[in-house]
Amino acid sequence: MGLNDTPSANRVHIGFFGRRNAGKSSLVNAVTGQDLAVVSEVMGTTTDPVYKSMELLPLGPVMIIDTPGLDDVGSLGEKRVRKAKQVLNKTDVAVLVVDSTSGMTQADRELLDLFVSKDIPHITALNKSDLLADRPDPGPGRMHVSAATGDKIKELKETIASLAKTDDAKLRIVGDLINPSDFVVLVVPIDKAAPKGRLILPQQQTIRDILEADAAAVVVKEFELRDVLAGLGRKPALIVTDSQVFAKVSADAPPDVPLTSFSILFARYKGILEGVAIGAKGLDGLKDGDKILIAEGCTHHRQCDDIGTVKLPRWIRNYAGVELEFSYVSGGDFPEDLSSLALIIHCGGCMLNEREVRYRLKCAQDQGVPMTNFGTAIAHMQGILKRSLSVFPHILAELEDVG
Repeated sequence: MGLNDTPSANRVHIGFFGRRNAGKSSLVNAVTGQDLAVVSEVMGTTTDPVYKSMELLPLGPVMIIDTPGLDDVGSLGEKRVRKAKQVLNKTDVAVLVVDSTSGMTQADRELLDLFVSKDIPHITALNKSDLLADRPDPGPGRMHVSAATGDKIKELKETIASLAKTDDAKLRIVGDLINPSDFVVLVVPIDKAAPKGRLILPQQQTIRDILEADAAAVVVKEFELRDVLAGLGRKPALIVTDSQVFAKVSADAPPDVPLTSFSILFARYKGILEGVAIGAKGLDGLKDGDKILIAEGCTHHRQCDDIGTVKLPRWIRNYAGVELEFSYVSGGDFPEDLSSLALIIHCGGCMLNEREVRYRLKCAQDQGVPMTNFGTAIAHMQGILKRSLSVFPHILAELEDVG
């Protein structure tokens, strides 16, 4: 993805699923108009999910995902099937590809049941329809298509677009909290973990959202905050900080200026702020030997003082005063069985789409495991969570109701 492309987390994720040799990859190529996926008569050619960011009219920015066949066999096949099913957790629109010459199978019906259970909008594409002598009406939610001839591909794309849930009233990252001509101060540490020559994605997206609100973004390092605030001439409407320097920024920021963090803003943007704010209470009452999972949505080179694997475990041990056992996952990995955990601490989730972040939180809640994120955890441990949530009074009220 180029520097000016829509972030993958903000794209509609469209997953193509089905049995081996149903023509998934051929249909992906027909829908995208590109040779995106390798096509072969050999069963099981697609061995891992294939991701492609692109513009798909009439929908716009999308992430196309071609998956392995869900009827793969053997120990390696089971791993491929598991990978394919994991894709469901981030899929906004699912396309079930069925070989129309052989018809629906039990495996196809089970997949449809999965779509329904996960509340995924879906369409069944009866592929290879050019090989049929007769094409009876397939019924609602199904359509005859042909990747080979291009028949009904345009209609399939239009159907996918109609199924994609696009909410024009969706919350902004920060734009709905400010007014035109406001100042927003963003505190961005530049340390060993900061990427050379650029800002990280949450910072970039927050600046863009501020500009779209016709407000001004003032970007400073943590040690410059006090002088910058004194020189602005008026108070900022909001201060947003990197979670790692929450304590210093809270000390330097006037108490009557709203303060929050990038991580908290993104938790709200992804629809999980209430859950992770309540989950931060899981930091209290930890016992010796408790297991804590730290999950990050992206993979990156670990620095010597990495926040996920070094700073957070150190801060949590100091806060809890007990010996704890930490484990770590990153990228698309997230365990299904969470029952042995006392707590999950997730990153801001800027690289994950809303559906996947919500899925992870629901998994934790269903298994009775509190889940919080970096920003809320740090704010809770430093005694400033209520202040950092003051810009969201309804969330603060929910937190106080829980007690």
